[in-house]
Amino acid sequence: MDNKTALVLGATGGIGGEVARQLRVAGWQVRALRRGGAPALAQQDGLEWVPGDAMNRADVLAAASGCSVIVHAVNPPGYRRWAELVLPMIDNTIAAARAQGATIVLPGTVYNYGPSAFPVLQEDSPQQPLTRKGLIRVELEHRLRLASEQGCRVLVVRAGDFFGPQVANSWFAQGLLKPGQSVKRVNLPGVRGVGHQWSYVPDVASTMVELLLRRDQLAPFASFHMAGHWDADGTQMAEAISRVVARHGGVKPALRAFPWWLVTLVSPFVTTLRELREMRYLWQVPLTMSNEKLLAVLGHEPYTPLDQAVQATLEGLACLNADRG
Repeated sequence: MDNKTALVLGATGGIGGEVARQLRVAGWQVRALRRGGAPALAQQDGLEWVPGDAMNRADVLAAASGCSVIVHAVNPPGYRRWAELVLPMIDNTIAAARAQGATIVLPGTVYNYGPSAFPVLQEDSPQQPLTRKGLIRVELEHRLRLASEQGCRVLVVRAGDFFGPQVANSWFAQGLLKPGQSVKRVNLPGVRGVGHQWSYVPDVASTMVELLLRRDQLAPFASFHMAGHWDADGTQMAEAISRVVARHGGVKPALRAFPWWLVTLVSPFVTTLRELREMRYLWQVPLTMSNEKLLAVLGHEPYTPLDQAVQATLEGLACLNADRG
C-alpha cells in the first residue's frame, strides 16, 4: 500500500505530536489513537482523532485500516510499568502493520546500549545494555527486526535526549528547570566536563518525515542516528538557557548540580525517580552518535540552531517572563 495516510500512536506526547503535525504539513492524512478520542482542548489540528488504546489490538488494527505508515511513539508515562506495557504495545503495532503492509516508524533510544558500544554509537554498534529498560528496548527492536523479515518495513530514528516546545516528559523540562516558572536556576545532571547529546524534537520529526519519503529505497529494517546538539562539556545547554533568559530581560540563572542524592534517598518510594536513577550512567560518560549514514541518504540533517531551539522550548514551557503574568 503506497498512500499518504498515517496512524500515530502517542500523538499527545512530544515526539508523536510533532511527527503528526509535520506529516499534516507535508500533505498526509493523519489519524491519532487516544483513549477517549480527541483531547478536550484540541484545536483544529487537522488530525482524525480515533478513540482507542494502544494496549488493545483490535483498537490498533481498526485505527490502522488503510494506513501505509504507523508511527509508534507511545510510551508508559513516567517510566512506570515498562515491563508490562512496552512489548505488548509494539506487538499490536506489528500486527497492524502486517495487516496493512505498513511501515513502522520508531523513535529509538540510547537505552539499548551499554559500555561495550561507548563512546560513539553507530547503527550497528552492539546492543548490550546493563539496565532493565535497556533490555526491554533491545527486545522491542528485535521484534521489529523479525517483523521486517516477514514483510513489514521498519524505520528507526535514534537521537539524544529530547527537548522542544511541547515536550513535557523530558530531562530538559523535568530535570534542568521547572515548566511554568521563570528560570532562576538550571540543574546540571551530568559531570562537568562530560559531554551529552541533545535532540530538538522538531528536527527529529523532520528527519522522520524526510526518510519516509524515501522509505521504498531503504532496507526493510532501516536504522539512522542523529547527531543533534552535542554539549561538549555538559554545561553548554545550561549556558544557552542563560543566554535566552537574559535576552528576555531575566537574571542570569544560577547553575547547580542536579540533586542526585535526593533522588537516591526518595527513589525507593517513587517509581519515576527509581527509574531515572537507573539511567544515571548516561550522564556520567560522554556518549554521542554518528550521523554519517543519515547524511549519506538525506545529504543533510535537519538542524535548528541551539539558541533558537532553546528559546522555542522555553516559550512552549511558559518559562520566559513567567513572573510578569
